[in-house]
Amino acid sequence: MAFQHETFRQERFSLLLLEPGEIYFDDFSVNYYPVDHDTEDINHVNEKRKQRGHLKICSKSAVFVPKEKEYPILKIPLKNVSSIDEYSGNLYSKTPSKDKGFVIKSDVCVEMKKDNIISPYLFKKKEAQHLFELNYVTVEDCLPSLCQLHRASTLPPADQGAMISAIVLSRQSRVKFNTSWLDDLYERIEMESQADKITPLVTNPGRVMVTTSRLYFQPFNNVETATLIRVKLKEIGQIIKRRFLLKQIGLEIICGDSTAQPHLYLAFKTQAERDALYDTVIKQEEVQLTQSDQQDMTLKWQNGVISNFDYLMFLNSAADRSFFDLTQYPVMPWVIQDFSSPTLDFNNPDTFRDLAKPIGALNDERLARMKERYADMPEPKFLYGAHYSTPGYVLFYLSRQAPEYVLCLQNGKFDQPDRMFNSLWDLWQNCLHGAADFKELIPEFYQGNGEFMINSGVCNFGVRQDGRPVGNVDLPPWAASPSDCIHKLREALESDHVSRHINEWIDLIFGYKQRGEEAEKADNVFYYMTYEGAINLDSITDPNERACMEIQIMEFGQVPKQLFTSPHPVRHGPKIERPLLSPSTCKPKREEVERSDNDYSKNGTAHRADFTTLKEVIRFSLHKSAISDVQLCLKKKMAVSVSQDSLFKMYSIEEQRQLRSVPLSNMALSSCLVLPEGKTVIVGSWDNNVYFYSVEYGNVLDTLHAHDDAISHVCWHRDVLYTASWDSTVKVWEFHQPGSQHDFKAAEFVLQLDHENGVTVMALSEPAQRLVSATRDGQVYVWDLATYALHNVFHVHAGTIAALDIIVDKDQIVTCGEDKYLRVLDLESGTEIFVKDMKQTVLCLGLSSSTVLLGLETGKVQVWDMEKACQIHEIKAHNGPVTCLHVSADSSVVTGGEDRSVCLWRPDMR
Repeated sequence: MAFQHETFRQERFSLLLLEPGEIYFDDFSVNYYPVDHDTEDINHVNEKRKQRGHLKICSKSAVFVPKEKEYPILKIPLKNVSSIDEYSGNLYSKTPSKDKGFVIKSDVCVEMKKDNIISPYLFKKKEAQHLFELNYVTVEDCLPSLCQLHRASTLPPADQGAMISAIVLSRQSRVKFNTSWLDDLYERIEMESQADKITPLVTNPGRVMVTTSRLYFQPFNNVETATLIRVKLKEIGQIIKRRFLLKQIGLEIICGDSTAQPHLYLAFKTQAERDALYDTVIKQEEVQLTQSDQQDMTLKWQNGVISNFDYLMFLNSAADRSFFDLTQYPVMPWVIQDFSSPTLDFNNPDTFRDLAKPIGALNDERLARMKERYADMPEPKFLYGAHYSTPGYVLFYLSRQAPEYVLCLQNGKFDQPDRMFNSLWDLWQNCLHGAADFKELIPEFYQGNGEFMINSGVCNFGVRQDGRPVGNVDLPPWAASPSDCIHKLREALESDHVSRHINEWIDLIFGYKQRGEEAEKADNVFYYMTYEGAINLDSITDPNERACMEIQIMEFGQVPKQLFTSPHPVRHGPKIERPLLSPSTCKPKREEVERSDNDYSKNGTAHRADFTTLKEVIRFSLHKSAISDVQLCLKKKMAVSVSQDSLFKMYSIEEQRQLRSVPLSNMALSSCLVLPEGKTVIVGSWDNNVYFYSVEYGNVLDTLHAHDDAISHVCWHRDVLYTASWDSTVKVWEFHQPGSQHDFKAAEFVLQLDHENGVTVMALSEPAQRLVSATRDGQVYVWDLATYALHNVFHVHAGTIAALDIIVDKDQIVTCGEDKYLRVLDLESGTEIFVKDMKQTVLCLGLSSSTVLLGLETGKVQVWDMEKACQIHEIKAHNGPVTCLHVSADSSVVTGGEDRSVCLWRPDMR
């Protein structure tokens, strides 16, 4: 889904805090002085209550974002403002310059994200005065535009929209594309235009430029993580004209899997502007599109070359459905109607829903009532007063995963706890019997791990009438877990029965039964405004009527573009045989996880360790410089370490003495790992080489010249070596194993994974089939281990990411960077689950289950319980920064520091 591609900024402010479609204009550094209207004189404010922060001027509100996160963000709707005046009172007991302060008087103020926690907004409906002091500009730089927007807020919706559009046009016409940002001095500018970047519920205007080699998007404001979005024309795989708000003004650009900008959705003012940019792009020599023909895809599906799921996703895209547009989110069918049996029988037709009927026609009694009303209804008639796919329905399903989007859509409120998506059985029953519930499903029910059905505890959604808090979605008896539920639903979708009947559902949603006489015969008639071409917004001269129409379109949903005007062909090929995501591969049992010293599953242990009891066991100082990396080899009962002094050391834990000291290189060594059999150590160096050292024979088995710059990290899994480097690549090498020994001289280069900046660290998760890498510019890349395609890119930190790992059981990424933030992200979507300003740099981390150990620049090691999102322990580990940390399979912890020492710690076991 699109939420995967739009990560939250480090700043608390997000366009999701605004009304859907609201525009953000300016940012001013200010001091805010809360004024108690009953007890304080506005002319003599309390200096101690001053809050530092930024004031965001938006088209319908003024938003104050305090620097201190314990204070809530304040949104002042301009429609509730009675006055905006310059301030001439006293600040700091001094008389300020008259052009620095101003007061907003309003009877409504909205508090959001207090303590940086996502929760329902608090609406304070009381007359209050809000005093702001500008830091670097005068009131003349701020007040005119704010007052102009305030005047617009007093107008009727259509006139307000027209005035805001005029303001936007005036501002945008003064902003020119910064040609100094062009990547290549020789690229020629072909076209320049204005467009909005579209993500769910968010519209961000900017300038688009097409050159002979790239497409650029420059936002007009500073809310984007990147100040400039670059798309190489040679990387564009598809460029699709889209219908946006029932108008042909959208353009979706889809790039190759290995690109940093996989998708870009733009909306233009007119169809002519959209078409002009489309034509300009496709005529460039570097553009080589890979768009699939509809007939070809239908044939492939008929012959079993592609799955039912992949074909339905293709049809959704062809019908203008996009993950970026909640009004046209991809729609998928209910296929199962048995949510009470302990097992699913795919050979029993009663297990499946009747795909020849729309949801509203599955209950004969309900249908009869609606048809009776339909007969007496004037034109234009409709059977169903609600749709099967709306923005509200999409977020109804995804509320646990995307709570900020729900608050944005529902004016700062979550739904009533008993009305939320609490149970699959209840949901199906309501779709069968509810008077106005005709929901179909979304793709998330057939792909992924089902995490959208899990309440991670980030938000408090309230308590239901039976006293239970809103938790995870209640699953059918036949589902052991959310991932198992998704797996079985996908199996049902790909079953022989569904393969034989899915064409009937396609006829209803995308085909000849979608509209007209055939739709009436099939009891498939919806409100006329949901159909493409039913109304022409540009032809509506009354601006207020047009504004009302646009609001209805946004809220009611849209029927997909009609793709077929005759019955869809039946599938006659064999069912595609493809491995599905199963519970065993998604959530492996502990005993099934390999427990080698340096394998991907190092955050799994047979017994739970109490890391609040960490005790120092051994400390030794053998190196002459800071420790770069340290690992434990349990089979050999030794610690191995590398340092910036270019030495590789082996230390016996039992004998408490140095075993080896080897000068592998004339440059610093950066990383090391011990292979599972304990006989070989792999070492990465700043000299661009990887060294294979034999523990048994005490010699270098081979040297691999792997990269064009320093090696930053090495990983090993199942005879495959992954090397990361500052040369902006991760390389994959395979090794063949004759007998019981690896032939390190026969390293086979497999492929190279390119990044935009130097790679600092990486981690692997076999259950999720993902390789995650991090870079110096704060980006996290997620790669598919099966295909090595780029799955996603998330901008996570400002500056270098120092450490990264994967919580395998939860499919979460833990990162820390030089910006002093600790972050936890969802592996698939990039949704920020947890963020903590550590106030100091975290240089390294280690995992054991959901416990995270952090090595800090102060020499301390902190222990965090990520299930409770709190620090549970802290120890002083080194005199100076903790530079590396490793948690072994038996929960032993070994740390290295800038003080040149290595220390072994052990916790008590529960």
